[in-house]
Amino acid sequence: MGRPTEIKVRNLAQCLYESRYPVVFTGAGISTESGLPDFRGPDGVWTRRDKGLPPRSISTPWDEVEPNSGHYAILELQKLGKLKFLISQNVDNLHLKSGIRPELLAELHGNMTKQRCTRCEQTYDFSAGVLECECGGSLVSSVVDFGQSLPQKDLSLAFEHSRNCDLFIVVGSSLVVTPAADMPREALVAGAKLVIINQGETPFDKHADLRFYENIGEVLPVAVKRLKHLMGLFE
Repeated sequence: MGRPTEIKVRNLAQCLYESRYPVVFTGAGISTESGLPDFRGPDGVWTRRDKGLPPRSISTPWDEVEPNSGHYAILELQKLGKLKFLISQNVDNLHLKSGIRPELLAELHGNMTKQRCTRCEQTYDFSAGVLECECGGSLVSSVVDFGQSLPQKDLSLAFEHSRNCDLFIVVGSSLVVTPAADMPREALVAGAKLVIINQGETPFDKHADLRFYENIGEVLPVAVKRLKHLMGLFE
């Protein structure tokens, strides 16, 4: 890790240390180190589609993919009391698989392992074999397709926490898909610091207090380790 990046990582750890209300926002880029494709990277789903190429195949079935160091760094923030809320665009279930508490997570685009009630938005694992919601509503896949509305409860929580945070950390998102991409704008309007960790450019780069283009695994776990030192928690 080069000197400028090392200084920025120290600054990120300091921001986390001083933050009273840190919110993390993740996109597909956090899962690429687990072997899943992103959307707008050099070999992403939409990038390949625009070139007339099919999506890249993955060697491991989706339900067997494991969280990586980026996911576990966010889990460590939860354990340290430095994760007020986590907003994710991902449907891969890796945040929950890593150990993130469901009440701290808004999955804006759903979760491939869950079905959602069309009436009350309660979710159930497919593996539970539930056929009907306890409210009597019908169950459908929770994954949001193009043109479908985002789950209102998750969306409301995401906006609420974005408006209340003092630190908003974007991890692996190009920030071009709305309304999810409106979250950092809400945080900035509220006066929060903005940190972006993403290899590709985003529309919010010029507004970021800290901007990382390195791999997530090279930044976030190191920053969390530094944070633990600042908190007096030596390994």
